Amino acid sequence: MYSKTIQIRPARRGLHEITEEVARAVAESGIAAGLCNVFIQHTSASLIISENADPTARRDLESFLDRLVPEGEPYYRHTTEGPDDMPSHIKSILTDVSLLVPVRRGALGLGTWQGIYLWEHRDEPPARSIAVTVF
Repeated sequence: MYSKTIQIRPARRGLHEITEEVARAVAESGIAAGLCNVFIQHTSASLIISENADPTARRDLESFLDRLVPEGEPYYRHTTEGPDDMPSHIKSILTDVSLLVPVRRGALGLGTWQGIYLWEHRDEPPARSIAVTVF
């Protein structure tokens, strides 16, 4: 088993591909076949696997989730950190905080057009810690 924490500093809200960082952790592990768990240690950002070839797919996903969970709703009470506070928590539970990816021949077993993304839901995000465990 191998474990590493990756620090990501997203500059803005949106999807940020982290496939290379996770792939490096898998390579460092020396594990040829198994599973890689990727877990974000936050409640206002999430992880997804999505298409990594066409950037319009990412923009469409961002637009869809922003429409599904709008900011400034009068029924939000948890607004201590601003208008994106509660919506960021809702978006996090609607997506994923943990992913499980197969490891084959010492590499991530992703499909041709798949990439791993940190989905930042805050306008002014802090650094994000992502635990990668390969076993």
